[in-house]
Amino acid sequence: MRKLRTSLLAAILSLTGAIAHADIYGYVDADGTAHFATEKLDGRYQLFSRGDAVFETTQLDLSAPSGEHKPISPAFSRYLGEHPNLKKFEPLLHQAAHEYGLPPALLKAIMAAESGFNPAAVSPKGAIGLMQVMPETAERYGLQASAKKSLQQKLAEPKTNIRLSARYLHDLMKMFPGKPELVIASYNAGEGAVQKYRNTVPPYPETRNYVKLVAQFYRFYHAATEPTAVATLSSPQGSRRIRMTIPGRAALPAAANKTIYE
Repeated sequence: MRKLRTSLLAAILSLTGAIAHADIYGYVDADGTAHFATEKLDGRYQLFSRGDAVFETTQLDLSAPSGEHKPISPAFSRYLGEHPNLKKFEPLLHQAAHEYGLPPALLKAIMAAESGFNPAAVSPKGAIGLMQVMPETAERYGLQASAKKSLQQKLAEPKTNIRLSARYLHDLMKMFPGKPELVIASYNAGEGAVQKYRNTVPPYPETRNYVKLVAQFYRFYHAATEPTAVATLSSPQGSRRIRMTIPGRAALPAAANKTIYE
């Protein structure tokens, strides 16, 4: 398990150097929700961080009125590094990472990209919880409804949700050894889609942008473990939310569901 984790860490770090140079754009709306994307989707989106930048200080005032959006980095750091739900669920993330031999930074990156740390998140396609696990995936791992709770209710529980996600990622690592880009792509589009395209990242705009986003967020969380790699993070003001807007989501085929193989 330790050997798998070490090789995975090296592979993901290699990935961040090879393909993670995605600029991150975003804005904070009137409700205090931060929207992130890998490209400038419209006039509201401003550059938060360049793909080759160190995650340190520039400027953004989160209290700026709607419409006054400036490129930021301190706010980006606060959202990703000091979100209250990240702190709340961090022990569960570390526990699952240890159990399945994964870097905690990977689980954090996927949680940020999938739900913005919102345990109540439910996608239009039915993915549930912090890590946006599909009920079909949970069923393949043996999760079942009980007399008191439905499958969806059980899957929404943070500990169950995070652990299932970690187990799924662990199995994807074994399926695509040394290929973290395929692991991340499979988490988004399903390993069936990756296999359909001969073990390459499927040509879906959402999936390709998702791989870049997760790799960038991984880069952030990995850097945060190095004292000199990132500036000191400030505590967030209030309980603001993150919404990840990934270009091309509408183009992802409905059939490209996440599946699992025991």
